Amino acid sequence: MSETASPAAERVEPVTAEQADKAGTPLRVTATPAALELIEELKSEYGPVMFHQSGGCCDGSSPMCYPVGDFVIGDGDVHLGQIGGADFFISRSQFEVWKHTHIMLDVVPGRGGMFSLENGREKRFHIRSRLFTSAENEALSGACRL
Repeated sequence: MSETASPAAERVEPVTAEQADKAGTPLRVTATPAALELIEELKSEYGPVMFHQSGGCCDGSSPMCYPVGDFVIGDGDVHLGQIGGADFFISRSQFEVWKHTHIMLDVVPGRGGMFSLENGREKRFHIRSRLFTSAENEALSGACRL
């Protein structure tokens, strides 16, 4: 990478549910190549973006994507990790329900949430999930910024 190129210009490699961080801790949130591609598209248009999964009645399996700074993260939110250079948060109450669940961000046909950046593109972010194994749950104990 040249001295003038920004770190954001580096190609982000897709991650899968089976990957772990450098310390061997399983990742709580990963993304499919389609999701990483849409994140890059949104970042090129809006700059840095972030995700929030509230678990409310209307957003269920669709996290909301916002420009960084447009959604205020508070004490009631948990940082699950980063995908495609975007931080991914979940409400604390939803984390209590999903803390044993690996979340994989994907893209499906449809309209995004009204305030989510992908709205109007005829594709939307979608959550796929699986339960962590007992060993993964043990490794994850205390691994989130609460």
